[in-house]
Parts: sequence; C-alpha cells; structure tokens
Amino acid sequence: MSRPYIPKVVTANALLEGDVIYLTADDRWSRQHHEAELIEDEAHAQMRLLHAAAQKSKVVGAYLADAKAGPNGPEPVHFREAFRTRGPSNYFHGKQETAAQ
Repeated sequence: MSRPYIPKVVTANALLEGDVIYLTADDRWSRQHHEAELIEDEAHAQMRLLHAAAQKSKVVGAYLADAKAGPNGPEPVHFREAFRTRGPSNYFHGKQETAAQ
C-alpha cells in the first residue's frame, strides 16, 4: 500500500535577487509562501515543477516542498521551508526589513 501524497508547493530562488519565491496558481512568482499554489496531485506537481524549471531566465533551483493547507493559504511543513519564508538570517534585509518597519 502506498503512502498518501503530501501536498506540495513549487519553490525556487529568483535568479537576479536570490530571494526565495513560490509559484502561484496563476503562474506568477511570489515572495509570499501563503500565495503559492498548493498542489495536491503528484502528476500535477511534476508538471508544475517542469514548468518552473523551464523558466531559466527568472529562477534557479526549482523544487517541490511539502506544505499543508492553512487558514491563509499554504503553510510550510518542515523547519527548512519555514526558515526560508523568513528570508536571509545574517541581517535584516528584504522580507525581514519590511516586517521590522
């Protein structure tokens, strides 16, 4: 018996800025995890990953990350992905700087 499929989001890094980004259902790249498309079908997830990986002029390192449905959109399941949503850890810039204001 196979294990149930764990929902996923497509994530990558923006090629020019290096920011963590997420693929939305309407094919935009967002810096907000909760705007990502929560993919609950394995075949669809693979197709979305191929679509993301083909955007070599925009993104680098696209992969599928486990996620779960939350009240405001997808939420990360693993510590690594939760950590990536907060931005760089060395000093406040990007998402952290905006949140601190």
